[in-house]
Amino acid sequence: MCRAYCVKKLTQYASRDTKIGAKVTREEIVTGIKNKFGNRIKKFYDKSAKRIYIYIEREDIVDFTKFVFKEMGARFNTATAADHSGDIEIMYHFDFDRLGLIVTLRIYVPKTKCEVESITPIMSGAEWIEREMHELFGVKFKNHPNLKPLLLPDDWPKDKYPLRKEYK
Repeated sequence: MCRAYCVKKLTQYASRDTKIGAKVTREEIVTGIKNKFGNRIKKFYDKSAKRIYIYIEREDIVDFTKFVFKEMGARFNTATAADHSGDIEIMYHFDFDRLGLIVTLRIYVPKTKCEVESITPIMSGAEWIEREMHELFGVKFKNHPNLKPLLLPDDWPKDKYPLRKEYK
C-alpha cells in the first residue's frame, strides 16, 4: 500500500515538473510574474541568471505564492527572516530546479503589527519554517494550523524573541 502510494505521488510530481518545469523558460517566468502582478510588484531585482528578488506588500504573499508555486510550478525551498530594526523581513525562496533559478519573494512585516497571512494552507512544506519564525522573531502567521513552540524550551517567556535585535 505505502509503496504504491509513494510511486503514485512521485509520478504525479515528476509529471507536473515535466509538464511545467521542462517547458517554461526563465523569460516566461519573468514575463508571467510581471504580467500577472504588474503594479503589485514594489521592486523587481534581477540579480543574476540564477537569482531574482521580488519585493511585494505582505498582503500579497498568498496571491504571489499561489501563482509561483501552483501555476508556475516552482518548488518551495525555504523561507528566511531578518530583523531590520522596525521591520522583520521575510524572504520566501522558490526553485525552478530545471533552470537553476531561485525566485525570492520579499516582504517586510512591521514589528508594531507583526503578522502576515500564512502560506502553509497553500503548501504544507512551509509549516515548520513559519513556526520557527513565529517563535524566534515573533511573527504571527494568520490561519496557520499549528503555531505551537517548536525549538525553545517549554518555560521560555512568551514575549521574548531571541533573533530580534532588541533581545538581550
